Amino acid sequence: MDVSHIDHVNLRIPADGVEEAVTFYVDMLGFETDRMDAFESGEEPFFSIRLAPDHVVHLWPTEEFDPPQATNYDHLALVVEDDVDGIEAELEARGVVVQERLDAPLGATGEAPAVYVRDPFGYRLELKAGRDT
Repeated sequence: MDVSHIDHVNLRIPADGVEEAVTFYVDMLGFETDRMDAFESGEEPFFSIRLAPDHVVHLWPTEEFDPPQATNYDHLALVVEDDVDGIEAELEARGVVVQERLDAPLGATGEAPAVYVRDPFGYRLELKAGRDT
């Protein structure tokens, strides 16, 4: 098996959390929605947030939403092509609260500084500086 990258991640959100999700992921973090038209028409039970050309997060609104806890979810790590100071400054300018900053968390791309934020539903995101920044 020769895996090249993660294609997508599925995250459940509250049934009434679509607007809040779009505000956070699009307006505050600067990503774009994908297949929102298929979701709004009822063709798909989820919509996506496009992180990069080959990476999305599916957001599934559901009445059965259970907030993430340390026992069922920890975090999703995203590499951002900026240094950690630039990431933190951009988040601050967009009104996103940084919960934590670490100097060298380990991941698939090695060690690099990162900041951590939470989305409106309690999911923790690690925004990790690119290795070459």
